[in-house]
Amino acid sequence: MARPTGRVLALLEILQAGGIRTAAELAGTLGVDERTVRRDIEHLMELDVPVRARRGRHGGYRLARGYRMPPLMLTDEEAVALLVGVAAADRAGLVPATAAAVRTAAAKVRRVLPQRLGTRLDTLVDGVDLPVAASQDVPETATLLLMAQAARERRAVAVDYRSADGRRSERTLHPYAVVAHAGRWYVTGADSARGEDRTFRLDRVVTAALLPHTFRAPDERDPRDRLLVALATAPRRHTVTVLVDADPEHLARRVPAGLATIEPTEGGVRLRLQVEELGWVPSLLAWIDRPFVVEEPEALRDHVRALATRLVHAADRAG
Repeated sequence: MARPTGRVLALLEILQAGGIRTAAELAGTLGVDERTVRRDIEHLMELDVPVRARRGRHGGYRLARGYRMPPLMLTDEEAVALLVGVAAADRAGLVPATAAAVRTAAAKVRRVLPQRLGTRLDTLVDGVDLPVAASQDVPETATLLLMAQAARERRAVAVDYRSADGRRSERTLHPYAVVAHAGRWYVTGADSARGEDRTFRLDRVVTAALLPHTFRAPDERDPRDRLLVALATAPRRHTVTVLVDADPEHLARRVPAGLATIEPTEGGVRLRLQVEELGWVPSLLAWIDRPFVVEEPEALRDHVRALATRLVHAADRAG
């Protein structure tokens, strides 16, 4: 009977983690008996994977010291997921690389795959429409990786940051998490310059350097929730509040994440936005498709009336 490829690859992955693993430990992890483990070990050795067996009370299996595995050993599903995922992330503006880098990465994956699978993936990659260059909003790879390390290790970071209007500032950041949203990478954390939690776009970080001291994060709130609240409440030219006769679930389906905060009230739901321009807000309210009352600002009422007039005129216009 054919040996399941997925199980053999899972066994190899466990051994690559290092150390000696007993047959009983491997069997328990893989959900098989010890005899099956020994057969799979023999199969790896037939593939020239240097698995070493140690007999005795403290015996088990390990990979030969200093042995370096091939860069990738993927199932069909994993190979497709990797190549299509990289291409999709690049189109979304999340990959800090050029289209050429995506193509060279795909080529490296192709070289270590079996001929049968590689030939089929050639057609798949050729059919993926890769962009000419990455988005201007993509951060440097080194910055992205450094911030991820700092958030994981709770290390402070010295940052040279460029604001939206081009002003430069130096500050110490305690990064809580790195999160991708709407085609951009953000880092949330405590900002020394203001003494409060802030959200920064990573593509605006000019330089970043790890500092020796560590910090403690204030809570374990979900990083994405923290980012969305920060984006929705960031101060802008106009504060808009609208009381909507709807349930929170309806608004959550109609209002893009990170655009507004939704607060249930006795009279419905209070929608609060921070916007630079009021002109587009009536279109959002129309899309929500529920009765509403504008609380502030007063100028928003004029924009709502103007949109209503344009829609009525368009509906009455002869074809």
